[in-house]
Amino acid sequence: MEYIFVSVLTLGGIALVSAAVLYFCSRKFAVKSDARVGEIYELLPKANCGGCGLAGCQAMAEALVKNADSEERTPLACPVASAEAMSKIFDVLGMTGGASAPMKAVVKCSGCGLSQSVTYDGLETCAARNACGVADDKCGNGCLGCGDCVAACSFGGIKINEETHVAEVDPALCTACGACVKACPRHVIALTPVSAKNRRVYVSCNNVSRGPVAMKECGTSCIGCGKCAKECPFGAIEIVNNLAHIDYEKCRSCRKCVKVCPRNAIMTQGFPLIVSAKDASAEKTNAGQTEKEKAEV
Repeated sequence: MEYIFVSVLTLGGIALVSAAVLYFCSRKFAVKSDARVGEIYELLPKANCGGCGLAGCQAMAEALVKNADSEERTPLACPVASAEAMSKIFDVLGMTGGASAPMKAVVKCSGCGLSQSVTYDGLETCAARNACGVADDKCGNGCLGCGDCVAACSFGGIKINEETHVAEVDPALCTACGACVKACPRHVIALTPVSAKNRRVYVSCNNVSRGPVAMKECGTSCIGCGKCAKECPFGAIEIVNNLAHIDYEKCRSCRKCVKVCPRNAIMTQGFPLIVSAKDASAEKTNAGQTEKEKAEV
């Protein structure tokens, strides 16, 4: 009986000392957490896509709080979160942040339009093809069509067109996380700003070869002729390395560049169809004839 009593006292003493040590350590080495981190995390999309350049939404929430408390604040925002969500986040942080222009991914390639030039027998990934310098067409700057961007997209916002074998972005599903941009080894995909109605003008080409060479490599390539730059009344287009580039801070989406491009390399998205005066007159005449025919019947 005496042995049992001593054992109980010994174990009880050890437990009491251990509890005291653990309590002291928990207080001494406790990591202080900011309640704002949890609030911001709940406002973030929790996609953990890495579009912000951080490990995930938890890291983003911590970075936002740290950035708000820092004297030297740097621009930091979630590319996937809506403008409303970011506004609420700024309210939690006690900051004022203007809504940035919405961005969407765009594929700077429309497909070659020429016959297949080589046959590739190897690993069907864009990274592998690019490392080998092999594509189905002659263009060395276009979309390889193996779908590395599709695999990288967590939102199903990009797919490969079965006819052209070129990646296509669905603006309704694209969150501008930038995962497809990082996955493309040829840098064919880029993030560009869009208007409130998801309208934009963009150069659908990535070929930097000179005009005559570009025409032989691709049926829809930009040839750097400069007609678009001369036509733009806002000076928003510049020819760099034989390729037209649009400055979206200057661009007003007038679409004059689209009409003068001889190669149809400048594309639009979200705009109503452009109908010329001649076509409109013809449609009006046809409509009038149809009404007359109905009246005669």
